[in-house]
Amino acid sequence: MKAPTTQNKPGTAVALKLVAVFLFMVMAAMIKVATQNVPSGQAVFFRSFFAMPIIIAWILHAGEMREALTPNNLTGHIWRGLFGTTAMALTFAGLALLPLPEVTAIGYATPMFTVILAAIMLGEKVRLFRISAVALGLVGVMIVMWPRLSVDMATVGTAGTIGALMVLGASILRALVQIHIRTLVKTEHTAAIVFYFSLTATTLSLLSLPFGWIVPTATDAILLIGAGLIGGIAQILVTASYRFGAASMLAPFDYTSLIFAALIGYLIFAELPTSETVIGASLVVLGGVLIIWRERQLGGGRRRARAVTDPKG
Repeated sequence: MKAPTTQNKPGTAVALKLVAVFLFMVMAAMIKVATQNVPSGQAVFFRSFFAMPIIIAWILHAGEMREALTPNNLTGHIWRGLFGTTAMALTFAGLALLPLPEVTAIGYATPMFTVILAAIMLGEKVRLFRISAVALGLVGVMIVMWPRLSVDMATVGTAGTIGALMVLGASILRALVQIHIRTLVKTEHTAAIVFYFSLTATTLSLLSLPFGWIVPTATDAILLIGAGLIGGIAQILVTASYRFGAASMLAPFDYTSLIFAALIGYLIFAELPTSETVIGASLVVLGGVLIIWRERQLGGGRRRARAVTDPKG
């Protein structure tokens, strides 16, 4: 298997990662608009199907199509696809109900749940430092979600509560994805992991066809197709960034997505982050950075797993 880091060009790595994070936020904004009319399962299909030509072109350019088509652990790819596709559908459904910055902030819970699940499923030892970082991050998540969980339904709608719980559920499923990828990277090529996720996500999303797919308007179709193409490009840029810089160095730049989400949310949707979102997100980011710093010391499969994980599903 090729190592994800082949050259040491930190400037190039950071630039690729920042562009990818920005494109993922643009994609999320397009999905947010489209899912006001289109079911989230249908949006997952467009996101996955129209990303595939970009991903296949990237694999062909890298000369890795043979590796992409020859999985050693097909069952592992199916489980990764199931968890990842469900997480994507829940995130897209949450985007239709919540402000973009809030969805982004709740999504930052994924590293916290990854630590917890790694201890349960992989038997990893979690000492006081990481336990404290996880607790700090989860407190931040609860601060972000607290207004949605309030019993005062006069000020907080049920839809917002459901949306927040969907995004939280997606964060837990993405943590499961991280756990499975840590296993997959031991036997699977990066190209196979990326290709089979797109294939399984496209296939699994078709199962939602009986549950209300519609003929999208021209505007929605353009948004959905564009989201797929942009998502595919962003996924490739993320993977490429880890060829030029260490995952532990690049990981904190994931949190720039909150800045991009706030800007896009304000400019397009007239959304402003609430004080709870800002305070809670700050604690989640701090907890996440502490976990990243600790995992930099632990190293191993975490770095390889991060290099093939799509931040948005």
